[in-house]
Amino acid sequence: MMRILTYNIHHCVGVDRRLDVDRIAAVIAAEAPDIVALQEVDVGRARTGGVDQAEAIAARLGMGRRFHAAVRIGAELYGVAILTAWPERLVKAAALPGHPFLTGLEPRGALWVTIDVGAVELQVVTTHFGLAPREQRLQAQALAGPLWLGGAERRGPLILLGDLNAGAGAAPCRAVAHGLTDATRRPGRGVATYPSLFPMRQIDHVFVSDGVSAQRAYAPATPLARHASDHLPLVVDFEIQTPPRPTG
Repeated sequence: MMRILTYNIHHCVGVDRRLDVDRIAAVIAAEAPDIVALQEVDVGRARTGGVDQAEAIAARLGMGRRFHAAVRIGAELYGVAILTAWPERLVKAAALPGHPFLTGLEPRGALWVTIDVGAVELQVVTTHFGLAPREQRLQAQALAGPLWLGGAERRGPLILLGDLNAGAGAAPCRAVAHGLTDATRRPGRGVATYPSLFPMRQIDHVFVSDGVSAQRAYAPATPLARHASDHLPLVVDFEIQTPPRPTG
């Protein structure tokens, strides 16, 4: 059994407006995940003290990290990250499209790594969609298309996760998760992750392909987690199903 966690960390500023990288790391560590996907990560930004938050959280967890900057303001970066102690390699890190007629929106991107889990290569993709439904649809189409999950790089078991800023039944989620299984909707109910103090909506998601069997999904609503960010982390326990060896 393995555990994966996705978490919009709100650049480590909690609902109490306190900047605390250690608190975010503690929320994650309490769940003991094998793989972590983070959104809204600051790297070298003045507003959060110039800290490389991806590196700082990974170090506290004893993990390595990959980071993709969706936003670049000079030397200041902001984006998504994947953390794990397992051997991994980068497949792709790139921008997702915005809407051509909706100017001034925050740029968005996605990050894709392959993680060596024993004899199996597990593909993990994290993203953070925009707020406007029209841009979400374009981002979902791009991520599901030939340059991403519809291309030749995709093979074997895959987990897609992150903050999609939409419910599971919304068109962007349906588009990007085509052919995947929603790991949190068994037996038909989601897991509310937002807002953290009184979670009422699920806008953070985990989707799995064939070869990945989701066993349990939950959002830890401890006092620490409720205050560390405006989202709760979403946790999924899963098993990788090894294909049978050919006979004959």
